[in-house]
Amino acid sequence: MQLFIHAFLHLVFPLFVALLFFRKEWRTAYLIMLATMLVDLDHLFSTPIYQPDRCSIGSHFLHTYWAIGVYFVLCFCKKPYRFIGLGLLLHMLTDLIDYQVGQYW
Repeated sequence: MQLFIHAFLHLVFPLFVALLFFRKEWRTAYLIMLATMLVDLDHLFSTPIYQPDRCSIGSHFLHTYWAIGVYFVLCFCKKPYRFIGLGLLLHMLTDLIDYQVGQYW
């Protein structure tokens, strides 16, 4: 169930956001938000690379609170930076929810 929730939030939820808020350019918005999943490349610099009980927020350099602040500011910039910032914030939210669900189960 946790894997389904994680995949849904990473793949389907950005589609809903793109369709709801950026109807005219939803394809561009969705593809850019999907591309922000590359932020997980910072996991490769951690030891171990994957640890199921570790929260990504605060543990990886592109998942720090400072980085999240930058992502928030990007949401107020012109497109496509707005899409990038929104996609990164949705990614951070997904990682936080995934961690919370993992702690519950």
